[in-house]
Order: sequence, then C-alpha cells, then structure tokens
Amino acid sequence: MSLATTYSPTDVEAKWYQRWQEQGFFKASPNPKKVPYTVVIPPPNVTGVLHMGHMLNNTIQDVLVRRARMQGKEACWVPGTDHASIATEAKVVALLKEQGIEKRDLTREQFLTHAFEWKEKYGGIILEQLKQLGASCDWDRTRFTMEPELTDAVLRVFVDLYNKGLIYRGVRMVNWDPEGRTAISDEEVIAKDVQAKMYYLNYAVVGQEGQFLTVATSRPETIMADVAVAVNPTDPRYAHLAGAKVTIPLLGREIPVIFDEYVSTDFGTGALKVTPAHDLNDYELGVKHNLPVIDILADNGTLNEKAVLYVGQDRFAARKQIAKDLQEAGLLVKIEEYASIVQTSERTKAVIEPKLSLQWFLKMEHLAKPALEVVENDTIKLHPPKFKNMYRAWMENVHDWCISRQLWWGQQIPAYYLPDGTFVVALTAEAALAQARTKTSNPDLQLSDLRQDEDVLDTWFSSWLWPISVFDGFKDPDNADINYFYPTNDLVTGPDILFFWVARMIMAGLEYRKEIPFKNVYLTGIVRDAQGRKMSKQLGNSPDPLELIAQYGADGVRTGMLFSAPAGNDLLFDMKLVEQGRNFSNKLWNAFRLVKGWEVDATLPFVNEKPVAWFNAKLQAAIVELDDHFEKFRMSDALMTVYKLVWDDFCALYLEMVKPAYQHPIDAETLRHTTAYLETLLKLLHPFMPFITEELWHELAERESRDYVCVAPWPRPTELAESPRLLADMDKALAVVAGIRTVRNQKNIGPNKPLALVAKTDEPALFTDYDGIIRKLGSISEVTFADAGPAASVSFVQGGSEFFIPLEGHIDMAAERARLEKELEYAQGFRESVLRKLGNEKFTQNAKPDVLERERQKLADAESKLAALEQSLAAL
Repeated sequence: MSLATTYSPTDVEAKWYQRWQEQGFFKASPNPKKVPYTVVIPPPNVTGVLHMGHMLNNTIQDVLVRRARMQGKEACWVPGTDHASIATEAKVVALLKEQGIEKRDLTREQFLTHAFEWKEKYGGIILEQLKQLGASCDWDRTRFTMEPELTDAVLRVFVDLYNKGLIYRGVRMVNWDPEGRTAISDEEVIAKDVQAKMYYLNYAVVGQEGQFLTVATSRPETIMADVAVAVNPTDPRYAHLAGAKVTIPLLGREIPVIFDEYVSTDFGTGALKVTPAHDLNDYELGVKHNLPVIDILADNGTLNEKAVLYVGQDRFAARKQIAKDLQEAGLLVKIEEYASIVQTSERTKAVIEPKLSLQWFLKMEHLAKPALEVVENDTIKLHPPKFKNMYRAWMENVHDWCISRQLWWGQQIPAYYLPDGTFVVALTAEAALAQARTKTSNPDLQLSDLRQDEDVLDTWFSSWLWPISVFDGFKDPDNADINYFYPTNDLVTGPDILFFWVARMIMAGLEYRKEIPFKNVYLTGIVRDAQGRKMSKQLGNSPDPLELIAQYGADGVRTGMLFSAPAGNDLLFDMKLVEQGRNFSNKLWNAFRLVKGWEVDATLPFVNEKPVAWFNAKLQAAIVELDDHFEKFRMSDALMTVYKLVWDDFCALYLEMVKPAYQHPIDAETLRHTTAYLETLLKLLHPFMPFITEELWHELAERESRDYVCVAPWPRPTELAESPRLLADMDKALAVVAGIRTVRNQKNIGPNKPLALVAKTDEPALFTDYDGIIRKLGSISEVTFADAGPAASVSFVQGGSEFFIPLEGHIDMAAERARLEKELEYAQGFRESVLRKLGNEKFTQNAKPDVLERERQKLADAESKLAALEQSLAAL
C-alpha cells in the first residue's frame, strides 16, 4: 500500500486508538512475571472538560506509561473522576433553577437524584476527550470518588480516625463562602488584587471629653463585632491609654484598649480594631487576651441580630450605609484608596468571610511528621527538588484540616445525633444505633430516634485516599491488586496542590499501608500564553484543546506542549510550537516515504559503511541520553534528544549520505540498516507521538496480529568501542561540508553546482576515508591535496586544516572583485569614522564606559572585516 503524500492525523488517530483497545494493550492485571508500573490519574472534576493544563499533565503521564509498557513492565494507568462537591452542586443547582426548581424546595434524596442524573449525562466527558489525546489508561479500571466502593473507603477512614481521636468537632475559623453557604478549603480560595478603601474612624475615649482614638479599617461594617482596640506597647502615641476604654462609633458600646506587640506601628494609625469573629489574626489575638467573640454575619453574608444596626442588610450594602452614617455623625475622619488583596471563592466568585463555625476537623500533626520525613530523606523524590522547601514550610506549619462542608453532594458524615444532642460515629446507621443503645443503656432506641449529620466531607477527603481506594485497599486490604500495584510509581500533578493533595496522599499511605503511595512526584508548571499570562476563559487566551487536536493532530499537540515544558517551570505556550510538532510529524512521514520509495539492487556493493556506522553511534548515544533524561524526569529534554536525532542526524544528514542518485537503486545492506534504524526511531518516538509511529510501524513491514509498536521492546543501548573516534572524525568531515555550504551562500553558488575542493591538511587519510560523504553533501566534484591554495579561490579553516574552493567559472570574477572593492572602501571609511570618534578627547572623557566599550568593539569588528576583505581580494 502506497503512503499518502502528506500525513493526515484524522485518518490515523481514531483507527489506532480503537485497535489498541480491541487488542487490550492498555489493560493491566497482577503478573508475577513482570515488574509493575503504576500511575493513578489526578482525577479531574466530573464537571470538567479538557483544558491546556490537562493536556500537559496527561501527555506527560502517557509518555511515562507507554515507555514503561515498552520496557516490559505491567503498566497500569488508573483513570477516574472526582465528584467535586462544590463545583458539581453549583452546576446542578443552576440547572434546577433553569427548570424553575429551588434546592430549598427539595429533600436531600430528591436533590441527589437530580445530581446523579446530571453526573450520568454529563460527567466523565473529559475521560472521553483524553482518549483523543492518546491516553493509554486501563479504562476498565475507571473509578469515581462517589461510587459505592470508594464512598465505603471514605467512611471507613473517617470512623477509624475518629476512633483514634484524630477527628473532632469544634468551633474554628474557616473560609466561609456566603454564596455557596459552606466552608471551603484554602485550595478553593483565589486571591484577587483590588483597589480598596481604607476608612479612618474615631472611637471616643471614655472619660476624656473630646478625645478620640482614630482606627483605620477596610471593613467598617464589622465595627459592631469589635471587642477591643489594640495598640503596640512601644508606640509613644498611645502610652497614655493604658487601662482606657473607647466606645464603638454609632453603637456606643464600650471596649477596652489593649497592648500587644503584634500591632504594626506604621500601618494605618497604629491602632487596630479587634474583631475575633471575622478575622483570623484578630481571633488569635482575642484568644491570647481572653476577649469575647461576637459574630454579626449570617451564613448568607447579611448582618444578623447581634449586629444591632443594619440587621438583614447585605455586608457590602451595610458598608456603604455605615460609611454614610459615620460621615453624618462626624466620626469618619477620611477615606483613602489603597491596593489590597481579597480572597474569593473559586466556584461562586463570592468574597470569602473568615468565620467561626462549628465544623469537623482532622488533627494533622500526627500525620504530617512521617509524611515530611519521607520527602526530606528522598524516599519520595520531588521533581524538581526545589519544591522540597515549599513542602517543608507547609508541613512544619500544618493546621488542623476542616473536613466538613455544608453541601448535599458528597459523602455524608457518618455521625449520628441522639435526642440528647450527643452523637456516635459509625460506618452504618445500624452500627450507630447499636452504639447509641449501648451508650444510653436504652435498648428501645430506634433508627428514627437518630439524626445523621447534615454535612458532607471535603472532596479532598476522598481524593487523599485515591492511590489506595482505586484498588479497593480499605475494604479488602490484602487483595491481589493492592498488593501488586501499590505503591504506585510516579505521580504527575501541579505544585498548587502539593499540600492539599500530594502531602495528604502521603499521609494516608503511611497511615493505612505503612508504605509511601508513590516513589516520584513530577510537578508540572502552569500553562501560560506567550506573554506570560495564565490561560483562562476570562482572558480568552486559552485555545480549545480539541480544536488544536483537530487542526494539528494529537501527536503535534503533544510534542508542541512538551517542547516548552521543563519540570516545575511554567510553560509559555506558543502556537508555533504546536506547528513545529505538526511539522515534525510531516518530516518523519516524508523521510519514511523516501526510504519506502527506494528500489533495491542486491548486486550492488555496500558502499555506506561510514554513514551506517556513524548513525549507529549517534543512535546508541541518544538512547543513553534519553534514558538518563527519563530517569531525571526531564521530559522536554527527552523529547528534544529524539527530535534532534530524527530531524538533524537521520533526516538532514544520514539519509542525505546514503540515498541513491535520482532513479537509481540502493544496495541491500544499506536498506537493511536504514530500515532497522527507522524501526528503532519509531520505538523511541512512540511514547511522545503514539499515533504516527503506530501507523508507520505497520507500513514498515508485515506484522503479526499483536506486533504493535506500543508493545514493542524499548531499545537498549549497545556500547560501541569505535564510537568516540568515529563520531569525532565524522564531525570533522561534516564541518568541512558546512564550510563548503557557507561559501556557496556567500558567493551565490547553487547547492547542486559541482565545485572542486583543495585541502591543506595534516590528516589526508581522514579526508580520503570521508571523501564520498564530503563529495555528496557538499556537491564536490573532486578533492585534492596541496600545500597552498590555487589562484582565484576562497578559503575557510576547519580545525587545523585549511580548505580552498576555486571560483573560476563559478562566479563573475570582475563583478566579484568590484563588489569586494566597494565593500572594502565602505569598511575603510567606517573604520576612519570610529577612529576619529575615539581620537576625540572630549568624547572619551565624557562618554560612559559602556558607550566607549561599544565604540572600541566597532573598531575591532571593522578591522576584522577589512582583513577578511583584503584576503578575499588577494585570493582573486
């Protein structure tokens, strides 16, 4: 079958992906004869669609998995999705609103029915999209964090940690989303730069008529929750206020002035309103000074009855009103604009409220210590290692984890409340009832007497168990899958969730398997546009990945992403790189067509020993280099190694060295070696470019039914004793060819016009050995040796040898002499102008050092140019 003249990805990709699946190449099962290689996908939100970050992350995972499969390992890549409590509930609520249904009008069971219906219809789209990228997951192992088995794992862990005394219920400061009406994790909070207002308010000093303490605040609507004003004890402005009290503006309630070194003397007025219910730092200050807590905000962000003033108003409406009322009361000194940062909810975009709330928490200190140790001692390696500092900083300052969310979509907390307000924690309602009967000594208690906690668990509380739960390692901790595939090998994820997910998985693995969950963590960067901006829908700078695949092919997109993806550094995405990836596919396709188009003549002698041996040496060196890059998780460097081997060494040099003259046959030995090299190159390229390599693999030769490149053995390097000398000698020969091509460009001599070459060298044997290559690549008709160059020639030096190319008959000698003389005249004039400037004492005394240095460099360049021109004229 003849190959099409151009490569069409759409004709290839769907075909081979279907065949890979039909052959079961991606399926994995415990095999004692093989070494396991396991990767678990960072589960994308079930609400998600493919974006550029997914493209990068999953391309890297697929490269690692495909290579491991070719290495003969039992490669298992587990796919799946995360139930994404907040994101999914928000989408379902919005969908119901479109149908005229409010969440508050539904029972929990009715809402969950709608949510699961939505999940079945829309959830998991992203997994289908990953197939278009070429992801070689074991799709039979697809998991969902809210499926029954994984929910069972989550509840088992909650009960266990509660029984160990690590989970507790208490009032703590959390990130509160007034729009979603739930606590959210730090990872779901987005910091935004804003222009804010600073309000300067007068608090009247009690017992000192006409005396005020001016306080600066960005949140005047919270003054009704103030319990003190704090100043620094070293601040002389407020020393006289020791033991004093002030009154809250408008409200009139008296609060104490306290002294604490926490207060900055140079921010605002140096006087800080202390509002423990609505600021984390204020809360800690309040605990230190035993101050009361007054929470004036309702869950929806309106002011409650404890505010006394503005009850029922939205917090931002109240801010405008209180500013107006303070102004009218003469208590607002001034308002200043300043640059600030506000914390917003990633999902609802609402401004987050620090809020004291009754929540469930997991103590982290016990879990964090061993998880820090395994990273510090490199039992788990972070790539790049610079992230160890970030990891250490987090783990040494770990806080208890708020694991409850005020939502319905998620795993409902397995705590059951008794009629007296106490509670029991159990895996099932029946187990809870048995505990409750024992606890109360009341055998007549019924299930209807118990009330399960309304909250659900943080989504991260399911995903932190992912490497174990996907193999059912909690309910059945000794099953064949968990014993074979755990611990996993490599995790590919982003540094933004290094603590929220990676660290917690390490904690869970050590707590429940007494083993690390993975050996390596490869941390990708953020995908940014060519201007360095983070890609987002809002900026409109993020291309649709599926459109990119349709236009450039999956292989082109994969290589384009990897070209600019050094580990741990942000990726500056440039469409030109995807074009380069597509061009690489076309280059490979055309090289293949060239080789397949050769006709063989078995009677011809083998005349390409040097090129064949040279490329073999380049190939073996590249395999060693490639394996080293993989070992160090340098994915971009790994791709570049193969890219240069194929584009520069194989296509641009090797094929040019060995290809026969037009319409001439090739000898059988050269074709055999070339075909073998092509086969090896397809293997090396396959992890990066799976589709085109599979297509060409089957075009290269007749294959057995399961002879696919995706399961072909990964090449192993062969050490060649002659390689260093061979490579060095070929480099010298190729340097001569480069010199010849430079002369052609300078003298406008066509690339195919035969030239003579005269060599003045101490290594005639070397150039005799490589005579054929120099002749072919340089279009040289003859190579001779002499002690001096012939007349009317141009020369160049390579290494310790000088080479001359006679120009007679190839250029118009008179025109060339005239051109050189004109250039010489201009260069002499330029040199004279620079000399005059440098001879000007006034200029040299007043010019900056860098300006002087530039002028001196101009003089040196001019003199070099003059010498070259004079030499060229002399040669003519």
